Amino acid sequence: MPSAVPVTAAKSAGRPATGVRSKAPTLRHERTFKALGARYLAGVDEVGRGALAGPVSVGIAVVDLEKQKPLAGVRDSKLLNPAERERLEPLVRKWSVASAVGHASAAEIDALGIIAALRLAGTRAWFDILASGVTPDLVLLDGSHNWLSPAAQPSLFDDAASEPGCDAPVHTRIKADMQCLSVAAASVIAKVERDQRMCELHAEYPDFGWNLNKGYATVFHRDVLRAAGPTPYHRVSWNLLGGELVDDLDGEL
Repeated sequence: MPSAVPVTAAKSAGRPATGVRSKAPTLRHERTFKALGARYLAGVDEVGRGALAGPVSVGIAVVDLEKQKPLAGVRDSKLLNPAERERLEPLVRKWSVASAVGHASAAEIDALGIIAALRLAGTRAWFDILASGVTPDLVLLDGSHNWLSPAAQPSLFDDAASEPGCDAPVHTRIKADMQCLSVAAASVIAKVERDQRMCELHAEYPDFGWNLNKGYATVFHRDVLRAAGPTPYHRVSWNLLGGELVDDLDGEL
């Protein structure tokens, strides 16, 4: 399996932006899908793709295009500090028609690769949404690649059953987490839940500072990893001691 490293370290780490705030995301783009007959739209975003340790996590926040009103303060989770995210998380849950977060472990990332692990985490969140009694008409996914839909069958003549997963149409949009409120909301709940998991893992392996770095590639994290070796929660198929670094911070990422 090829090595993988964080692509954009500071972005991946969820570091709050400094300076002027970006324009608040809206439901304007989501509402264009009403013309396609959609009512329930699932905003989807992932966190943890670039970490060295811990799960990759996928959040889903479903909105009602007929009735949903804006929710003040919500931004892409990378633009919010930890206190803001934690304050907003229960508000996002209450605001959403349905919401869920799915996870894929470091071992699953090693076994499947990051894209298939993202799909697995997203599928787990998707089935939680369906179990709540809500069936989204379509999905709005941050980015340019649809990693959520089940992988295509190898052949049209393959008799194997289709891989279970999201069967709604998936629309991708670059920077949807910055512009689209449903996707920003999904990023908030995913980030808060993943951060909580990393704090729980920190209690088991306190030397790595996961309560602060959340499993990302800080200098401190790499120094401990070099000295102590990987834990069961590290993505050992990755180039753990190479690639880009996230600057060490005094506070949480």
